[in-house]
This record gives sequence, C-alpha cells and structure tokens, in this order.
Amino acid sequence: MSEDAFNMSIRKFLKEVGVTSQREIEETVRKGQIDGNKLKVRMTLTAEGTDLNHVVAGEIELP
Repeated sequence: MSEDAFNMSIRKFLKEVGVTSQREIEETVRKGQIDGNKLKVRMTLTAEGTDLNHVVAGEIELP
C-alpha cells in the first residue's frame, strides 16, 4: 500500500468518527440528558490485534 493510500484511509476513518460522534453528542444534548453547562467527553481508540489504546478527554461547552 502506498503512503498516500494509507493516509487517505486514515483520513476517511477519522472523518467518519468525527461526523458520527458529533451527531451522537448533538442528539444527547437535544434529549436534555445533560446536567450543567459542560459535557465531559472521552474517546478511546483501540485497534484489534495491537496494544493501541489512545484516550482523548475534554469538555464541550453547552449552549
């Protein structure tokens, strides 16, 4: 696999993660399932057959 194809494959996956994650967060907020004015979030990336375990945590300010 070429480096360009590899990078495009990663970008395609990350775009899917970003778009679907945003939809899920928006739906959760719309349903009113949030207490307070910030939503604490955490995303964990794993890959089968590897020891990859990357965690990103943060807060999203609510409207």
